[in-house]
Amino acid sequence: MSATIDAEAAVALVDRVFDDSIVPTLVEYIKIPCKSPDFDPDWEANGHLQKAMDLIVSWCKEHPLKDMKPEVLQLPGRTPLLFIDIPGEVDDTVMMYGHMDKQPEMTGWDDDKGPWIPVIEGDKLYGRGSADDGYAVFASFTALSILQEQGIPHARCVVLIEGCEESGSPDLPAYIDHLADRIGTPSLVVCLDSGAGNYEQMWCTTSLRGMVVGNLSVEILRDGVHSGDASGIIPSGFRVLRMLLDRLEISETGVIVPKELYGKIPSQRKEQAAKVAEVLGDKVWDHFPMHEGAQTVALNNAELVLERTWKPQLAITGASGLPEVGVAGNVMRPVTTVRISLRLPPGVAGEAAREVVTKLLTESPPYGAKVTFDCEEGNDGWNAPPLAPWLEKALGDASNTYFGADTIYMGEGGTIPFMGMLGEKFPEAQFMITGVLGPESNAHGPNEFLHIPTTKKLCCCVAETLRQHALR
Repeated sequence: MSATIDAEAAVALVDRVFDDSIVPTLVEYIKIPCKSPDFDPDWEANGHLQKAMDLIVSWCKEHPLKDMKPEVLQLPGRTPLLFIDIPGEVDDTVMMYGHMDKQPEMTGWDDDKGPWIPVIEGDKLYGRGSADDGYAVFASFTALSILQEQGIPHARCVVLIEGCEESGSPDLPAYIDHLADRIGTPSLVVCLDSGAGNYEQMWCTTSLRGMVVGNLSVEILRDGVHSGDASGIIPSGFRVLRMLLDRLEISETGVIVPKELYGKIPSQRKEQAAKVAEVLGDKVWDHFPMHEGAQTVALNNAELVLERTWKPQLAITGASGLPEVGVAGNVMRPVTTVRISLRLPPGVAGEAAREVVTKLLTESPPYGAKVTFDCEEGNDGWNAPPLAPWLEKALGDASNTYFGADTIYMGEGGTIPFMGMLGEKFPEAQFMITGVLGPESNAHGPNEFLHIPTTKKLCCCVAETLRQHALR
């Protein structure tokens, strides 16, 4: 058996499979509005998740790996999950993870694009779910195909593709428990659902934030009343809402008030943030579509990296009870609701944070207003365990071979609930958390795209990492 990968042959294989098969399949996948259950309560009746699953399974069977055993599971009342067991020559287990559910449409797409309209422009494939995270199963298979075609040993691999990650993975723990005996104890977890600071090298995620998500509602009146009649007597529900939010966030600075929502930032993560700032410079922030003259929350790029990855941050992502301005009369409204998305640093327990935030927002409401906080999620963040020497070497070798540049390590501001769960279940496992969501790829937003050349290179990097895992 060959001891090393023939890089030229690996690149040729990936180019061929992507161009002939993967990209056309992703085009079909983008057309399917397989929104996560939070955004499509009738997902089972609508059948879009099942259609996406059928497409993925069909592709896997058309591009089989040696002795693989694919199976679609669906526990009662839960979204489907794809489980593929791929035997290896090494007595060890690697878990490879991705998801097939998508975020909702979002406004702001270019006129010639849309969430369910696949468009290829140059090196980019536009459409919802292309990079988050439709490519994961295809990339995982292709990485293993490189090894199998070249006769290079790899450990047994189990591939899990879930259907509710964008809803916080509520179904996944049940499947992990259901499959516990069949999964075994992975020594390496590969997740292809994360971000990249640029498209010139491989980026590995060292931490993820947790989050608390919920709807905060304020009610003062049973019915709307004339503002000229009631203002000055009845407090504005919007002002009450602002007062409540001030308990959580200092609006002038964006600093989150409760000390319980902070964690200690490890010195290594500060050093890595400084390295990221050195590599990216102003690219840390200037890829965001800011208006001319708008400013970031801090001026130091290393501090911006830490603000994004290791500090709690509040965003208001939706509202109801506010009529469109064109039909807004002079009326004090009965109810105002905003959707809160509070990102939590690694190490802050999601459920504990949920309790803190709920109490803070609902206890002793101003003016005796009726205040509710319908909190849907309280997810933990995740901090990667220390990197094993073999994995650090493998990641560095892979990035330099296929990108021609060093691997960069960076925390991510998003949440992948599965990682925290796995960290608890498999405390001895190593993690390769990476992805292709680089500048302007805009996951969850308009004009989401997959950067195809980066994705191809990443497949090769995963193959090299699996090769060195088998030799360690």
